[in-house]
Amino acid sequence: MPGITREEVAHLARLARLELQDEELDHFATQLDDIIGAVARVSEVAEQDVPPTSHPLPLTNVMRLDEVRPSLTPQEALSGAPAQEQQRFKVPQILGED
Repeated sequence: MPGITREEVAHLARLARLELQDEELDHFATQLDDIIGAVARVSEVAEQDVPPTSHPLPLTNVMRLDEVRPSLTPQEALSGAPAQEQQRFKVPQILGED
């Protein structure tokens, strides 16, 4: 497989609106070629019977039961509020809506 050329790196840099110096083009061409080679090696190792995965271990979502627990009463929760109305915190209106 042919390597990444500095012209291809310059084209990618233009697309990304990056300004690269000549020595950077050579440096990034080498790095990108190494990255593409590493991905190609991984692709060679992958077997047909192994499904692609996003994580090496199965993930499960651990959720606790939704249980009623003792908490503050509305009066206790609002006791330190500078303003309240109908058992709610009253805040200044920020939108021009009613």
